[in-house]
Amino acid sequence: MESLLSLSFDNISSRDGTKIRKGLRQIEGLLAQVCLSKASSRSPHKRKSSALDGGGRQQGSAKALGELKQDPAFREFFRLQEGFQWNVASRLLSTLECLMGMGNPSDTDLLILAALELLQGVLLLHPPSKCLFSRESYMNLLLDLLDSSNPPKLQSQTLLVLVACLLDCPRNTRTFEAIDGLLTVTSLFKSRSTTKDVKMRSLEFLYFYLMPEAPVAPQISASAPNTAVLQRGQHKYLNAIPGHARTHSGDSMDIDDEDLDTRTQEDKQDLLGQYLSNVDELVADLQESGPFNTAVTA
Repeated sequence: MESLLSLSFDNISSRDGTKIRKGLRQIEGLLAQVCLSKASSRSPHKRKSSALDGGGRQQGSAKALGELKQDPAFREFFRLQEGFQWNVASRLLSTLECLMGMGNPSDTDLLILAALELLQGVLLLHPPSKCLFSRESYMNLLLDLLDSSNPPKLQSQTLLVLVACLLDCPRNTRTFEAIDGLLTVTSLFKSRSTTKDVKMRSLEFLYFYLMPEAPVAPQISASAPNTAVLQRGQHKYLNAIPGHARTHSGDSMDIDDEDLDTRTQEDKQDLLGQYLSNVDELVADLQESGPFNTAVTA
C-alpha cells in the first residue's frame, strides 16, 4: 500500500494537469479497494497496481461500516494515515493549494472538484485527519472555494467537505467561526447570484451548524508547525479497530484541551443571528425534525 500511495503522491505533487488527474484517480482506486467487498479477502500489501494506474472505477458492493473495521486493508490504511508521510488528507490539501494558484479555471476546476470529493471521503474514512482544519490556513482554503467566482459544483462540494471536517470537531468549528466562516456561508446563501442548488446546500450546512455540540475527549496534536496535525489519541476511533497498531513519526506530541470548548445551540444561534434574521425559524425546524433529532441524540 505504501508504494501505491507513493506513486499517487508523486503525481498529485506535479504541476502537470494530466499527472494530477492520474494521481487523483490512483487515490480513488485505492480507496475503492479499501471500501468495496471485492477486495476484502486480499492482503493490503498485495494490491495490483493496474487497478490504480488505469484510473478505472472499482467493481463490487460497498462494505458495511461494521465490516470495515475488521478488514485488513482498512486497518492498514488507517494505520498509515496516522503518520505524516502517508497521510492522504494533507497531500490533497497541498494539491488544492497548487491547483487554486495555477490559473486556467477551465483546466483546473474538474481537478479541484475531484480533489474535494476525495478529501470528503478520506475525512470520513479517517476522522483524525479532520484535525488538520484546526489550522486557519486550511480552513481558509475551503472558504476561498465558496467565493462567488467559483462554479456551483465546487461551492456545493466544498460545503460537503466543511460538514465532514466540522463533524464532532468543536475545535475546528471554533476556527471556522474565528475566520468569519459564518459570514462567508451566509453571504453565499443570500447572494442573488447563488444557484438554487447551492442555496439548498448552504441551508443544509446551517442546519448542521446549529446542531448541539457534544463534548469530546482531549485530542493529541503535533506541536511542530510544519508537520501534519494528526490525532493519535482519540480512543473512540482507535477502539473501533481491533489490534490497531499506532505509528510514531517522531513529532513532539502534546495533549490539547481546546476541543473541550464547545458551544450550546443557543450560543451558535446568537452567532448566526448576526448574519441571518430568521435563525429562530431554523432552530424551530431543526428541533421538530425527526432525522436531525436522531442525529443529535445518537
